[in-house]
Amino acid sequence: MYKKKKYILPPISLYIHIPWCIKKCPYCDFHSYKYSKKISEDKYIYHIIKDLKKDIKIIENREIKSIFIGGGTPSLLKSNTIKLLILKIKKIMHISKKIEISIEINPDDHQKKKIIEYHNAGVNRFSIGVQTFKNNLLKKIERNYEKKSVIKLINVTKNIENRNLNIDIMYGLPQQTIQDALDDLIQTINLKPEHISWYQLDIEPNTQFYTKNISLPSIVDIKKISSRGKRILKKSGYKQYEISAFSREKKYQCIHNLNYWNFGDYIGIGCGAHGKITQLNKKIIRTIKTKNDYMYIQKNYIEKKYIVSKKDIPFEFFLNKFRLLKPISYSNFENSTNLKIKIIQEKILTAKKKGYLIDKNNCWNVTPYGRKHLNSLLSIFI
Repeated sequence: MYKKKKYILPPISLYIHIPWCIKKCPYCDFHSYKYSKKISEDKYIYHIIKDLKKDIKIIENREIKSIFIGGGTPSLLKSNTIKLLILKIKKIMHISKKIEISIEINPDDHQKKKIIEYHNAGVNRFSIGVQTFKNNLLKKIERNYEKKSVIKLINVTKNIENRNLNIDIMYGLPQQTIQDALDDLIQTINLKPEHISWYQLDIEPNTQFYTKNISLPSIVDIKKISSRGKRILKKSGYKQYEISAFSREKKYQCIHNLNYWNFGDYIGIGCGAHGKITQLNKKIIRTIKTKNDYMYIQKNYIEKKYIVSKKDIPFEFFLNKFRLLKPISYSNFENSTNLKIKIIQEKILTAKKKGYLIDKNNCWNVTPYGRKHLNSLLSIFI
């Protein structure tokens, strides 16, 4: 007698959002606001765990592959707070023995001792948001540290056993020259992090920069920075595996982000966090958490919760998968979305006619032209 094959749920990760910053950066469009001591760390973490316990009920006891503590500025939290948070999570969840636990770090002088304490608390991947090493450009983007603080902090990480360090660096900054951008990249490479996130500054509508008449590098200069920078990274032993992600070895690729880009599931906990949780009936639940921190600590955790419609799933899938540099197999699409290829055949044909995609070995490959016009490619699937 034929037995129906059991549906295997996607891998799942945990994202925790810490919404506070000392100061909101003028280019930042993430959910964050100025730090206030009116809400204690302990109280916020108490509600983080309460929120998590509610979502645990719908994940089918899956093993958590990664935890990412982002923000905002999560490094505002005391090391004991992070330690308590990780301990509480491990008590109530099924955690992988090889779990990746990442935290975002703001590079200032106060973090040197804390970064070692975070490591002792269980964090095993650090992401330092440098953005630029040029002090004049740091002032332009209103960052509250200088190059020497960054160097000191990164040097401290050398004492961490089995270090896994990512450095965030941006190009296309106000009044930045081609040489400025390449100098930043070379400085980053010389510090020998295991991973580099190198990306262009985009001015989003809901940011302070959007309302200002700021001078950005030309499109021609941006193209030169991108092409020359990629050659420098490749020559220096950093392999690109995603639009803005480069690692020295495959083992240093970010597990958490790869799960997003491969259309895996994730629990989103904390103010403004988003989640994607697939059910055994193959329906995808989206969760959006309350953005207001005062509302959040009144146990009003959920702002919105809904099932993703079938017509929206292909766009959500490709929004993530097109960021990776690997071909996308037909079977991967069907297994990840629980949809048949025929429902997107016309859109695929349109993308191929425009030169964005080609078929090869039962896979879709984004062409170099498609990479340059990724937003236009994605718009076909809306």
